Amino acid sequence: MKLIQIIKIAVIPVLTVLSLLSASNKALADYLTSQGSGGDYRYELWSSDDNSHYYLKVWSSKASQNSDSYTTTRAFTSTREALIYFDCKYVGKNLPECQNVQ
Repeated sequence: MKLIQIIKIAVIPVLTVLSLLSASNKALADYLTSQGSGGDYRYELWSSDDNSHYYLKVWSSKASQNSDSYTTTRAFTSTREALIYFDCKYVGKNLPECQNVQ
């Protein structure tokens, strides 16, 4: 009977904590959705694991592939919104949607 009590007191809470830590790491994962370039810049479009928000990482086209010299943008609600932002702010396109880009 003591062995079962030890298991309940020690092992079950430890396993619970480990499973919660594992689940939280998976929940915080972001995914590379697309990448491209325009003008003097290149970008990576990243998505949250539940696709609720997107953000851009933007580099100078002259920066190396492994460079940490990038800008991370604010969160967007769609891929379209993020790519319009890139085209307006970095590429300098004159799109009708650019009037709404801040």
